Amino acid sequence: MSAEDNKRRAARAALDWLDDARIIGVGTGSTVNHFIEALGDIRSRLDGAVSSSEASGRRLKALGIPVLDLNSAGELPVYVDGADQANRHLQLIKGGGGALTREKIVAAVSRQFVCIVDDSKLTQVLGSFPLPVEVIPMARSYVARELVKLGGRPDWRQGFVTDNGNHILDVHGLTILDPPALEAEINQIAGVVTVGIFARRPADVLLVGHADKVETIRS
Repeated sequence: MSAEDNKRRAARAALDWLDDARIIGVGTGSTVNHFIEALGDIRSRLDGAVSSSEASGRRLKALGIPVLDLNSAGELPVYVDGADQANRHLQLIKGGGGALTREKIVAAVSRQFVCIVDDSKLTQVLGSFPLPVEVIPMARSYVARELVKLGGRPDWRQGFVTDNGNHILDVHGLTILDPPALEAEINQIAGVVTVGIFARRPADVLLVGHADKVETIRS
């Protein structure tokens, strides 16, 4: 089985975690694209979805699923999203697609966060995937210098602008032994919008697609 098959398997398994939710949060990325495709089979059950990115919003609308503004939707019963890395403590690195700030907001207002990944994303220690940090453009160089002090090697994701109009620094070379502490420390740097560590609000459920099964890891 390919990685895409494993992603698809995890994505379809997430349908079982929606229960009777009429409005859901939907994330961004290649695994979530499989989830959105699967939502097409049950769209009559949904009143709408809150999307973490413009790209996912367009996919949802193409299936006839209304995309709602989070301010009017309020608290969400469930949010389904992927991750670039995940550990068995349900802590994540996210933001490879550049939607980390909106993803963090939607996760914060959701009662249950279901993360879907293929087995290549599961790791013991976070950090081998470059850590995305969204920054205000004028602060990019300053934030990069501060990230070097923390032991990282930041690269500006040139030519990419987030849906919020900001820049991304991808930080290489980190071994993240205390994800909540590093998340808090980077978030305190002036000019940082948010960092792609999801540890202070981790996933509640991690669905890992393997070649022969979907593994469920719960908090």
